[in-house]
Amino acid sequence: MGSTNFGNFDAFCRDSTLPVCNVLSTSNDQRGFGGCELQGISLSDGRHLGNLGSILLCGVAIAVTTLLLLRSERKKAAVGRREMQLFLLGYIIIEICEIFTVGEFPLKSTVRIAFTGIHIGMIITTIWFLLLNAIVGYQVLDDGTPMSIGLFLLSGAILFVGTGYITLDTGYHWTSEFDAQPHNRNIALYVLYQLVPLIFLVAFFVLETILVIRILGEKRPMVYLASAALLFAIGQIFNYVISPYICDGTTGKIDGALFETLFTLLSVVMIWIFWSSITEDDWPTATQPTGYP
Repeated sequence: MGSTNFGNFDAFCRDSTLPVCNVLSTSNDQRGFGGCELQGISLSDGRHLGNLGSILLCGVAIAVTTLLLLRSERKKAAVGRREMQLFLLGYIIIEICEIFTVGEFPLKSTVRIAFTGIHIGMIITTIWFLLLNAIVGYQVLDDGTPMSIGLFLLSGAILFVGTGYITLDTGYHWTSEFDAQPHNRNIALYVLYQLVPLIFLVAFFVLETILVIRILGEKRPMVYLASAALLFAIGQIFNYVISPYICDGTTGKIDGALFETLFTLLSVVMIWIFWSSITEDDWPTATQPTGYP
């Protein structure tokens, strides 16, 4: 993921297209970091549509995830159905925001900062929902109850508001508390954007692995879970490592963000398939004796 000092975003923003870079750039977009810049499609008044490929894939991701959301509604007996729907809804909001942040949709800088705040806040919140879905699988609380949904929404709201405020403060400079330092150093955003999601994801995969192998005694769902982890990792490699080579090789037409969007979508689909494979309405139902003839 690049060789930077802790908290520095210079190399990340130079080599990758990340939403956080919008609040670190002096122009509040993906430009000015010294790397390959997406050229996109030229529009009137010097504007441009920077990342058309990512925008189109975001549209596909929204459509596919909406279908998964509707399919989840039909699984009436599934454990964690409402909780999984909250995760999917969060991902849809992320993809809507990505159109305007990573997609470099032509916007006023103040509007782009607002979308960036929502985007980063929803990344933290949605991955938190994913981790909570793993906990729901252990049925510590009854799934789908007001208490379960309330805990999801309350904890998610705290993370969203806190992360969103720090992001917006960085971009709008309401205070100087979170202003970027030299080398675009911002410890708070570095922890929230780079480290916290990684911790949540590792915890999710560990908990689900234990659930499937030790408690359910199943093996097939692990194929889906491992596929989800692999696809997500591939997307991150494209975004953080391969992206500058793609951008240079295509003279700024596309970069790794397009592939990151694609592989993240595939990872979300595999997570849904994994969840669907271990939910109660997919387990064989024991037949009851009908009595003696």
